[in-house]
Amino acid sequence: MNQITRTLLSMACICLLASQLTTAQEQNTEANDNSWKSPDKDILKILHAPQLPRTSISPARTHILLSDPIIYPTLSELAGPMLKLAGIRVNPKNNYYHGRHGGTNPRILTIKDGSIVLLKIPAGAEVMSTSWNADGKRFAIAVGFEDRIELWMGDINGTVEKVPGVTLNPLMDQAAKWLPDQQKLLLRKIPNRGAAPQKSTIPKGPKILEDAGAKARSTYESRNLLETAYDDELFSYYTQSELVIYDTKTKKMEVVGPAASYLWANASPDGKYLLVERLKKPWSHEVAWWRFANDIEVWDLKGKLVKTIVNHPIANEVPTHGVNTGPRNVNWQATAPHTLFWKEALDGGNPVAKVDFRDKLMKWEAPFTGEPVEVFKAEHRIQSTWWGPDGMLVLSQRERMKRWRYVWLLDVNKGTAKQWFDLNENDRYNNPGYPLFTQLENGRYVIKVEDDFMYFRGNGGTKEGDRPFLDKRNIQTGEVERIFRSPKDKYEYFVGFGEDDNSFIMSSESSNTVPNFHLGKFGEAIEAEKGESTKAITSTPITKFEDPSPELRQIENKIVKYKRDDGVELSFQLLLPPGYKEGTRVPTVVYAYPLEYSGAKTAGQVRGSSNRFMRIWGASHKYFLMRGYAVLDNTAMPMIGDPETVYDTFVPQLVADAEAAVKKAVDMGIADPDRIGVIGHSHGGLMVANLLAHTDLFCAGIARSGSYNKTNQPFGFQGERRSLFEATKSYIDCSPTFFADKVNEPILIIHGDDDSNPGTLTFQSEVFYEAVRGSGGTARLVLLPFEDHGYRAKESIEHVLWEQMNWFDKYVKNRDVKKQGNIKEVKERIDK
Repeated sequence: MNQITRTLLSMACICLLASQLTTAQEQNTEANDNSWKSPDKDILKILHAPQLPRTSISPARTHILLSDPIIYPTLSELAGPMLKLAGIRVNPKNNYYHGRHGGTNPRILTIKDGSIVLLKIPAGAEVMSTSWNADGKRFAIAVGFEDRIELWMGDINGTVEKVPGVTLNPLMDQAAKWLPDQQKLLLRKIPNRGAAPQKSTIPKGPKILEDAGAKARSTYESRNLLETAYDDELFSYYTQSELVIYDTKTKKMEVVGPAASYLWANASPDGKYLLVERLKKPWSHEVAWWRFANDIEVWDLKGKLVKTIVNHPIANEVPTHGVNTGPRNVNWQATAPHTLFWKEALDGGNPVAKVDFRDKLMKWEAPFTGEPVEVFKAEHRIQSTWWGPDGMLVLSQRERMKRWRYVWLLDVNKGTAKQWFDLNENDRYNNPGYPLFTQLENGRYVIKVEDDFMYFRGNGGTKEGDRPFLDKRNIQTGEVERIFRSPKDKYEYFVGFGEDDNSFIMSSESSNTVPNFHLGKFGEAIEAEKGESTKAITSTPITKFEDPSPELRQIENKIVKYKRDDGVELSFQLLLPPGYKEGTRVPTVVYAYPLEYSGAKTAGQVRGSSNRFMRIWGASHKYFLMRGYAVLDNTAMPMIGDPETVYDTFVPQLVADAEAAVKKAVDMGIADPDRIGVIGHSHGGLMVANLLAHTDLFCAGIARSGSYNKTNQPFGFQGERRSLFEATKSYIDCSPTFFADKVNEPILIIHGDDDSNPGTLTFQSEVFYEAVRGSGGTARLVLLPFEDHGYRAKESIEHVLWEQMNWFDKYVKNRDVKKQGNIKEVKERIDK
């Protein structure tokens, strides 16, 4: 049977397998208790321990707004009204994102003395977002209730008050923005729109899809698309808002934009114009809202049209990994009164088109009487642009085939441009980080520049783990001066400068020390390490957050490095359970997520840090530590090769990666080779299924929200850039559904029953479960009602933890080797 025939046969079997699944589920219901379960009390204690507060630091770095996050909504909330509208899941009660929450118990902390003042908002209300004005003395907060989002104003003294008559619409854009005068706010206000549309018992017409001659399709669309005329009405209703200017001093409001589905709106730096992007009908049933037809216009502050910048048609034929044609990312120059800049494709938006230049940068100055001016042509796709003082612009290009980044310095006033530096985008050890920004009086952010130096901060990847840094980089020479670096025994990162450039705010933590903000002071330059100097630092705590789960401090955490058979360097974070005795072999859990790399040098670089303060929440695999398991976390699973063909070797490389990790853990005398399980989520779920199908390294697996048949994504998946018709064998080889008869270890398959990720729709798990079960394998399928790609509800999280603990306790920790068969072959392979 050839590969095309097998692919078509697999597609044809989906409906049959899904129907058989219903019968199997009914039979399993009789044999199993399908009620909600919870893990043991000690696990629940950690799961529901208080989380560290959400923080919003004022631009002046004098105050911090704190609030306590709501982590797990109830299942009844997720089961409540929810509308799937063109890629957005809307809660019709409050016109907000379904299931999303803010923070409670808001308070203002003064950095200088640590004093705290509570903000008096109604009981049960939540702070959904905060917008500080430029001087850091006042703020606008979106306050959420069960049936609305209100606008409240506050100041650093702790005074807050509701702005009457305003219900905000936060969908698609920030609901409240300060205008450049820092006195007025631009609001997205829900108009008097009447009652929501009611669904007719008789459809207004049939559901119709039609296309002709389309040559470019992306499979990266949301599942939550509009489908009916009623959906169209709902989308119009819930995305509709008025653009309103609110004067915080006079407390007067003026409507400048009539009711419409506004995608985005922002004032020019001089405050004379508004740049507005609004969606336009008819709404598409093929793509999500971010690909809808839209108009980008410039208005004056009375709402009068000044100039139409572009009328975008529906973007339903964007090539895979491509971009829209025409102006994109249109925005104001931060340091000019009213000049627009945008990117524009020169390759038709097609990343594989052979052209000399792929993008160009354009500018157009108000009142837009002339023609737009070309500023710069880029050989590769322009990824990001950051404004510095005056006409300085830092521009980043990405070379797709090499996964390479080129950083350029432009002076748009003088018309000059030069390449500043370049790097492999996956190179953590040599990554210079990203510019540090400072806020102007008009509220705009620009790169912080002093004399000829620009500040950069980054994660600071090293062979021992991440060590964040702050550098000063000379704009002319490229010379770098390091002024801050996290010490080896802690994890500290630079947050921002304080009230002057000699003071700064940093976050400090270690494996045994709770993360807290500190106020630091720079001293004299010192030689911190061989060949490197930084400035001496003294610091005092700002916050005093306490350890919510002290029992986790008994967990040992260290980075372990090793090599796979072909010499590629790899690593994992070894987590050892409380009370572990050196030399004892224990059951082990491997957690990983495969990533693609162009070369072995970057694939083997260490990720993460063993100095992070461990916190566990959600359906984490780290809870196994509390049951005596060792955990190999962040286990490197690199796929190395040409970006166009790397998935041709996905399975062999996956096997080599897993063999190397298991061998290292066994050689260290920690992992019991008869008791190793593997777990992964999403692309990691695909990894688990493939490892069980193609190796005997593991005695059980847990695959969550995975994709198991890549032929269901015919126009690309993950990093695969070719279509099914161009790389049929690769698609099939990566798909464990085709090899389900080889999955001879028990597998627990968990999936949200309403997964909107187009690559991991719920039926993928249903069909894979039936394929394993029908081939005589041991499998259990758990579908979580109302859950999306990730799991949120309290009941869901508790149940997933119970399922995971039970599964690995039965098939890993307490497995009967005589009954189930040992893995002598694995030991022999490891010994070799």
